[in-house]
Amino acid sequence: MKCSLQQIADAVGARLLGDPRVTVSGVASILSASPDDLVFVEDEKHLSAAFESQAGAVIAGTFAASVNSTHPILISDHPKLAFARAARLLNGNSPGADAPQGTVHATAVIHPSAKVASSVRIEARAVIGERAQIGEGTTIGEGCAIGAGVVLGSHCQIYPNVSIYPGTTVGDRVIVHAGAVLGSDGFGYVRDRKSGHYERFPQVGRLVIEDDVEIGANATIDRGALDETRIRRGTKIDNLVHIGHNCQIGEDVVIAAQTGLSGSIVIENGVVLGGQVGIGEHARIEEGVMLGGQGGVLPNKILRGKGVAFWGTPAQPLREYLRQLATLARLAKKD
Repeated sequence: MKCSLQQIADAVGARLLGDPRVTVSGVASILSASPDDLVFVEDEKHLSAAFESQAGAVIAGTFAASVNSTHPILISDHPKLAFARAARLLNGNSPGADAPQGTVHATAVIHPSAKVASSVRIEARAVIGERAQIGEGTTIGEGCAIGAGVVLGSHCQIYPNVSIYPGTTVGDRVIVHAGAVLGSDGFGYVRDRKSGHYERFPQVGRLVIEDDVEIGANATIDRGALDETRIRRGTKIDNLVHIGHNCQIGEDVVIAAQTGLSGSIVIENGVVLGGQVGIGEHARIEEGVMLGGQGGVLPNKILRGKGVAFWGTPAQPLREYLRQLATLARLAKKD
């Protein structure tokens, strides 16, 4: 959609320098921008490149407030965040907002007992199970399987071939990318000491996904064994992440691709997990901890220290980890 710069400035809380009647309809990088696009600059050294581009307007930090330019400028304390919010506005505020709502494809199958809001869009070959509930403005992509008793909130975007197992609850404005599996059985077995054979431990709990969560492509999140797995508000989960049964993930957590969490792990609010992190069962990562890529946490361990970066396996504060690497390098030279 096309918006005036004044509309964008009001929506993102920026100060506009230039003609408020100028309109833009998209966002782009500095290199690929057209006159209809908005770009952003976080570092003053890139400001001249933005002004030399074809962009219709620039979002920049306070360092640009006194610069003379023919380009309109939107001044923000956090230009990247303002740019992201402007992009949502220009894209209609939600994924798939340009798609017609309130339509059900002829090949979709909806159980008669399901409650589907009038503005829901259900695409080809999707299956909606008995007693499922789907809120206003939600889109169900092609080939999705929504199990019995699943509750999906309003304005969710469920991309193609997502499987949501029975009894899962999903909040409002949740985005689930293609191929993700939510609420499958956890990996729980009991070994018979006499025979050596494994028998399944009950996996009868549930999965709860709170509001404003985003789940990447081919991610898998297990239901609880006897209680629940819960992903709290605002958490962002990358592609190919696995979260085991009974895990409790806090608010505004970021989990990068290929990370694996064993069962019964607690991740507190604001934690950042890098790519390919592995965490053992019953571990606890306390609020605000940052764990670098390929870091490993042993079972039952606790990482604490808000704003502290950990690295390595077993994970330790980054300064200690680097000091140990330096010591090993010195010892290697002596040999």
